Amino acid sequence: MRLYRKQDIQVTEDIIPLSQFKVQASRVLHSLHETGRSIVITQNGKPSAVVVTPEEFDRMRERENFMLAVEEGRTDIRAGRVIKTKTLEQELDKRFGKMK
Repeated sequence: MRLYRKQDIQVTEDIIPLSQFKVQASRVLHSLHETGRSIVITQNGKPSAVVVTPEEFDRMRERENFMLAVEEGRTDIRAGRVIKTKTLEQELDKRFGKMK
């Protein structure tokens, strides 16, 4: 499994006030796609939103869904809702036939 490491935010370039984003949205979005770094938008001096590329958003959702599935599996293990591999293979063979 290949891990993807997001580039660190450049404080001087990637944190901008909402008023600047409104005026320079096209330039900011172009920079977002060029650098791959997220943009933090501030409002009244405090972080208000983070803008990411659609690809980064998809990666974050995929990772979140994977982590939720892993946690569900761990919960099943703790609750004893598991079967042995051999039993699973036998059940699958019954249902779908033996693999060749």
